[in-house]
Amino acid sequence: MTRGGRTKNRDLSERKCVVTGEVQPKAGLIRFVVGPNDDVVADVLEKLPGRGLWVSADKTALETASRKGLFSRGAKRQVTVPDGLMAEIDRQLVRRMVDLISLARKAGEAVAGYEKVKDWLIKDVAEVLLQASDGSERGKSKLRTPEGGHFIGVLTSAELGLAFGRESVIHGALATGGLTTRVVETAAKLKGVRDIDGGKDRRKGKDSR
Repeated sequence: MTRGGRTKNRDLSERKCVVTGEVQPKAGLIRFVVGPNDDVVADVLEKLPGRGLWVSADKTALETASRKGLFSRGAKRQVTVPDGLMAEIDRQLVRRMVDLISLARKAGEAVAGYEKVKDWLIKDVAEVLLQASDGSERGKSKLRTPEGGHFIGVLTSAELGLAFGRESVIHGALATGGLTTRVVETAAKLKGVRDIDGGKDRRKGKDSR
């Protein structure tokens, strides 16, 4: 880890999705392991011991893995998919995003509030525009995605608030850095799990993360 949260030699290794059979970068997959009671355990942080079972960060793929017994096939033994696995994946991804944004805030790489975000956008400091999924569309439309940057609209105002130590947050921004890269990657996974468009790119009107 370097100054500003930048990470050297990012892990670009690939894994095979147990649903599609496609080999792809780990950034687009969610890892699972089999617990001591032969139950499937989500491992968003990719730190739990055991052989990993990888599934594309996509609601349909995850539901297919559970419904068709593909976790058992990947593990080469009968395993149990617990009730609420999708909710647990969602919880872990949200927690990951909140923690990363919080770290960025403490490092001076994240701000919240309309005026502060607007100032960062004007000064080309922001790489990512964060906006709450449940915020007013009229209010959110007043801010534009940074040129060449990203828009993230998958968190609720309460979830964004947790990251900034407030009850709720509608507008936020992230500066360039390794933490920001990880926020963008995690947001893409959460977008797939929640099966939402993540909001519209405020600059071009296109879907973004």
